[in-house]
Amino acid sequence: MYWTGIIIGAIAFLLIGLFHPVVIKCEYYCGSGIWPVFLIAGLICCAASLFVANILFGATLAILGFTLLWSVLELKHQAERVKKGWFPANPKRKK
Repeated sequence: MYWTGIIIGAIAFLLIGLFHPVVIKCEYYCGSGIWPVFLIAGLICCAASLFVANILFGATLAILGFTLLWSVLELKHQAERVKKGWFPANPKRKK
């Protein structure tokens, strides 16, 4: 049996699940203006995945890269959710 596909699926599931609270916390403490960090990190991970020979590690880098890129959009959506009152706004952060 080959377990690579199941392992890659589990890694994708875990990374996506991990980034949900990361996006919420980043928006709370830093605001949605932190999106360039996610963009650059995502592009670096995607580019690095092209040069890794190990299929499992390369797939993990690609999944991480695309999760980071998706987080750019989610940061903007999270800011909208905060404006609607669905999530708390950080009272210490200047608007």
